[in-house]
Amino acid sequence: MPNTKSAARALRRSERRRLRNRMWRSMARTFIKKARKLMEAGDLEAAARVIGDAISTLDRAAAKGAIHKNNAARRKSRLMKRFNALVKARLQQGQEQSA
Repeated sequence: MPNTKSAARALRRSERRRLRNRMWRSMARTFIKKARKLMEAGDLEAAARVIGDAISTLDRAAAKGAIHKNNAARRKSRLMKRFNALVKARLQQGQEQSA
């Protein structure tokens, strides 16, 4: 329970910010999960589209302060590393089959 008027205002303000930040973090996590599921299923074209959405959402969340910019960069890096590994494996499969 806040003791002063300013503490009560700060409490209300922090609650609004918490909810707003939670929305951005949740959206980013949802897009990352969708991308991972599509990559596991092998649908790289759809995964590429969803990865674009995930990267955009992570950047917006970082810009709005919902997550730290290094956190967004790390998540994007891990997502792209996994995607590029799958693309590389797919290309190598195609080359082996054609040779």
